[in-house]
Amino acid sequence: MSQVPSIRIALIFLAIAANTVLHVPVLLVAALVKALLPSAGMRQGFNAVLTGLAENWIAFNTWLIDRFSGARFEVSGLDGLRVDGHYLVLANHQSWVDIVVLQKVLNRRIPFMRFFLKRQLFWVPLLGLAWWALDFPFMGRHTRAEIARNPELGRRDMEATRQACEKFRDIPVSIMNFVEGTRFTPGKHARQASPYRHLLKPKSGGVAYVLEAMGDGLHGIVDVTIAYPGGIPTLVDLMAGRVPSVQVDVRQRPLPLEILDDAGDERARRARFQQWINALWQEKDIALSRVLDRAREAAPVPAGDPGARSG
Repeated sequence: MSQVPSIRIALIFLAIAANTVLHVPVLLVAALVKALLPSAGMRQGFNAVLTGLAENWIAFNTWLIDRFSGARFEVSGLDGLRVDGHYLVLANHQSWVDIVVLQKVLNRRIPFMRFFLKRQLFWVPLLGLAWWALDFPFMGRHTRAEIARNPELGRRDMEATRQACEKFRDIPVSIMNFVEGTRFTPGKHARQASPYRHLLKPKSGGVAYVLEAMGDGLHGIVDVTIAYPGGIPTLVDLMAGRVPSVQVDVRQRPLPLEILDDAGDERARRARFQQWINALWQEKDIALSRVLDRAREAAPVPAGDPGARSG
């Protein structure tokens, strides 16, 4: 790595760290004040202070990306989003950069996004406490085998989801879910025998539970497709200026109420919901293929490549 990218990475990292150190203690003091307020209505109203601090933190990080990353962002579909709405946000997941992209594109266009986090992330210095203060739900994220051996683990996560959804009913909120459950890699794609070119298989359980718990309180689904025509990047790639472009397609989708309102057999209803999200993922995969294939065709052919066309 050359000296200039190394200096750039160090400076951006220090700026983000300073931004975090500046905001998190203030956020924790605000959370303490909220906890001491005498009524539920006052505590609910004070949520705007907490989310405002978090949105300021994101806005500064976004400014750093715009100023120093050199990445070109092409975004479509933002019209009609409501900052006072209630949304379920779904997105494909390829890199930690996805979170930065989502925050840059959607910050202050929809309500502050809450993620379902692994319980271990509570111990991340400063950020773990900030996520806790902002009511991010912490989950066990157990495997099917672990839940099969101990069903109580699954019930515990479902109860955590229920409690979070109850709290979110009373405030504008965007609940973010990476339904693939993990970041895309070629190895995971092969092990799953995924039917999609650019995606892992979607998991419908968590999405279905959020929709069932909050369905009548949600305005709709914000479906986000993120593509990196230059290849899937790391956060270091972004800070080093090695991400030429990011393409983001945002689509508002109606809730699948015909499935959610069906009072029939639970197993059949779950199967129909899985079919619904599979169809959504198929559409997303086609969109990704279109973007990435077009980028591949437009890429310059290296000199001396035997596939290069002669004049």
